[in-house]
Amino acid sequence: MVTCFIRYIIDPNKLEEFEHYAKLWIPLVNRFGGKHQGYFLPSEGASNVALALFTFESLSAYELYRKASFQDEACISAFDYAKQTACIISYERSFFRPVFK
Repeated sequence: MVTCFIRYIIDPNKLEEFEHYAKLWIPLVNRFGGKHQGYFLPSEGASNVALALFTFESLSAYELYRKASFQDEACISAFDYAKQTACIISYERSFFRPVFK
């Protein structure tokens, strides 16, 4: 199991646009075999940092999802929405493996 952690730097004046973008991706990740744990938007503290967490059974399953997402109409539309609204300034992606007991 691998969890993808994405840290976004967003335009705080475009929080509604970023939230819409987030709501587009949750079902897409799930449709491609992942389990989305959600997006986390600014509340207190930094107004320009948002997070996302989702899990795939393996890094290779994640890589298949990424490859397929570039060919999927709904995913391409979500990518285009982020570009058009410029709600995302930058992001960094990290991967973690869980430890249970």
